[in-house]
Amino acid sequence: MRRYPRIRWLMIVFCFFAIAINYIDRINLAIAAPHIKADLGLDDTSMGLILGAFFWTYALMQIPAGRLLDRLGARAGLAIAVGWWSLFTVFTSFGKGFTSLFAARLALGLGEAGGNPGCVKVVYSWFPKKQRATASGIFDAGPRAGSALALPLVAWLISVWDWETSFIVTGALGLIWVVIWLVFYREPEEMKGLDETERQNLLEDRALPTTQADAKVELWSLFRHRNVWGMMIGFFCMNFATYFFVTWFPTYLTVAHGFSLKELGTLGAIPALMGIPGSLLGGIVSDTLYRKGFSLTAARKTCLISGMLLSSVIAFAAFTDSITVILTLFSITYAGLAFTAANIWTLPADVAPASNYVATLGGIQNFAGNLAGIVTASFTGLMLSLSHGSFVVPLLVAGGICVLGALTFMFVLGKLEPLPISPKPDANVIATANQ
Repeated sequence: MRRYPRIRWLMIVFCFFAIAINYIDRINLAIAAPHIKADLGLDDTSMGLILGAFFWTYALMQIPAGRLLDRLGARAGLAIAVGWWSLFTVFTSFGKGFTSLFAARLALGLGEAGGNPGCVKVVYSWFPKKQRATASGIFDAGPRAGSALALPLVAWLISVWDWETSFIVTGALGLIWVVIWLVFYREPEEMKGLDETERQNLLEDRALPTTQADAKVELWSLFRHRNVWGMMIGFFCMNFATYFFVTWFPTYLTVAHGFSLKELGTLGAIPALMGIPGSLLGGIVSDTLYRKGFSLTAARKTCLISGMLLSSVIAFAAFTDSITVILTLFSITYAGLAFTAANIWTLPADVAPASNYVATLGGIQNFAGNLAGIVTASFTGLMLSLSHGSFVVPLLVAGGICVLGALTFMFVLGKLEPLPISPKPDANVIATANQ
């Protein structure tokens, strides 16, 4: 049996905490939203635009962030990303109206764009293909843990101090992470003290030969492939439901069902907590199927499709007022989304045409996925304004789009293998040909 460095698990735990902090820093506004609205006199439409502002820059920066991470590497790239978004989380506490809060959230999105592509890069660097879904499940449990922790933490900070303090404290968490990350993280090639056999096993098990590490690919040519579009559309569908939790779920519980801050921080955290085992299970099941003889395509798609179908039960929450039933449905939805996400984040490494395009593909995929954040936040805010506070239409639409996501992974996503390389033309060759 081939041996790999045990320290790889520490590296992915770092990623887990980075993404947990990432979600705490993006969800804190959703939790504080009712208090900010009351304090600053904002309406639902304005609050929806503020909640969605983050996703504009977050989505638009995905591809540039992915390219930057492929060039800088995970160590420097993630340090810059986490440091940036943590500072602007702190700056959000100084917001005194629509414009300043909107601007702070735009800036937050710029930094958070590097989080997931950076973690994809770490998975590719430190894990063999047969363990990548498990590793992805671990770091993708970070959003669930962050969502679950954000509710009681931010609710407590607001109840003891105020909403401004909640942004200062949550922003400080990321700055502490940056220091620890820079001290400990190195690439396998640079890490001192590794067993050389384990190091070589890891390098040899990467999806592509290390001799292709410097391959140059035309960025636009990636969009010619069916699998890239399958990844993008499927991720959009998954995130449409996911970002209801990130943006409007706390308001849904407090406004539609009368939750207090205490209930929001306890009962409201249950769905996100259920997402943690969902994420871990999604990775473990996929890798187990692959090791048991399923093709890589069958292992990944089985989990992607089943997770999206399971998450579609969010629609049934529109037809009940029972808190027990609602929390059960949202818990199943969150677990299904997490089960799917653990496998979505393996796809960039599974199909990358060269080793220096893993984070780029992660960025492309996440760009499309986070357009859903813009749509979900703004669409829900608009529907609330038009329907005088009813969440029925947003919940029904979210369930339907989950089914669409399952169909996309079934019929659009094809065989998972490295994309054919369309190399950039060599300038010397072109010059010679023109002579």
